[in-house]
Amino acid sequence: MALALGFSGFYIVNYVFETSLAREVGQALDESSILSFAFQTAALNVPAKYSVLPDNTVEEISANLANGGRSSGRRLIRISGEEKKVLFISDGFAAATDNELLIQTDEVTKSYRVISAKEGYYVHTCVAITALDRILYLETMRDVSEVFTERALGFSLYRRVTMIMLAAGTVIMHFISSVLTKPIRLLTRATKRMAAGDYSYRAKCVSRDELGQLTRDFNHMANALEENIDKLEQEIEAKEEFMGAFAHELKTPLTAIIGYADMLRSHKLDEEKSFMSANYIYTEGKRLEALAFRLLDIIVAKRDEVQMQEVSTEDIFAYLQDMFADGRGMVFYFDYDKDVVLAETNLIKTVLVNLIDNACKASEPGSEIDVYGYTVEGGYCFGIKDYGIGIPEQEQHKITKAFYMVDKSRSRSKNGAGLGLALCVEILKIHGSELQIESEPGEGSFISFVLPRQEGYTNEK
Repeated sequence: MALALGFSGFYIVNYVFETSLAREVGQALDESSILSFAFQTAALNVPAKYSVLPDNTVEEISANLANGGRSSGRRLIRISGEEKKVLFISDGFAAATDNELLIQTDEVTKSYRVISAKEGYYVHTCVAITALDRILYLETMRDVSEVFTERALGFSLYRRVTMIMLAAGTVIMHFISSVLTKPIRLLTRATKRMAAGDYSYRAKCVSRDELGQLTRDFNHMANALEENIDKLEQEIEAKEEFMGAFAHELKTPLTAIIGYADMLRSHKLDEEKSFMSANYIYTEGKRLEALAFRLLDIIVAKRDEVQMQEVSTEDIFAYLQDMFADGRGMVFYFDYDKDVVLAETNLIKTVLVNLIDNACKASEPGSEIDVYGYTVEGGYCFGIKDYGIGIPEQEQHKITKAFYMVDKSRSRSKNGAGLGLALCVEILKIHGSELQIESEPGEGSFISFVLPRQEGYTNEK
């Protein structure tokens, strides 16, 4: 901006100056021609007795020419002879110039130059005059100081205007740059806050341009990052809870095994006590074995890719009826629609067996256990209803975690480890389904899940 103003302003002011100076030079040359013609005319009026124009006549004519411009001030002229010796010079002329232009001028040359003196600036012209067989040289001086003064004033005014414009431009550009870079500053602040650990901080969107879009994309990224960090923290917390619960679950049977093994090793026991000790060791060992297999099932369910196949719900419920044919001290009621589902047979059977087994553990002996299966829009629903102790609402979202048990003493008394529902959740994830839990303390629970119908697949009853 400064360069543009500088070059354009200099060009404009200098153009005006050169135009004015050229006009003054033209007027100076015209005046020189007029004076030459006037001098030649005056020389023709000299009496005929002179064949050559005498020097005193030259001086007289020159004085008349110098005094002829009284209205605009005294003319500055100088007349020189053939040898370029000065014959007449008006007052002030010698102080303004030297003989350089006179020396360069010949009989056929009209020359001029612009010179500066203490009094100001002048256009100095020189022209040859032929009068009565004499060659004379007429020099004139025209004051053009006003043109240079106007140029100086123009440059001065231009400098002031330029400084004002640059100052105003600086303020305006600072404001514009501040507005344009505000989204960047806000983004920078947001990145620093996030780098310091404040993942909930978001950059304020203050524009609708590309930087505004960048801010919105940054906030979306921050949301995704915060969600991932929350998930990682939850997973870390879950792993810590899992390890604590796993260590606790191992401690109980291992304590019993070690205690009774030490008793057998260090004491001589009768046959009954020896059998009892060995039985405790065997029972707790089987519990550890079941715990290990359940953990292995969960790991496999998380990692394996299963092959889905068409399964008749009638076959699934027949398997469940055979599995719980002994009643296990409960009254079972099976009610289902005949249909065909797409699933991995053994895994779905594992889910249903676990759910029914949990229902038995949560119920008193002789209680009713209802097992349902019915077609719904978009899939097939399995449900298990018990009338046992129920699950408090605040506990319902925790029961699918590994080793979590609502009533730990009751679960352990029935060889529970809190892994059944965790395994069910992983298996249902593979099938694109999830557990739905409805429960009231003291009134029992209804746990269900829906196997979704595959797109483009039509069930046949």
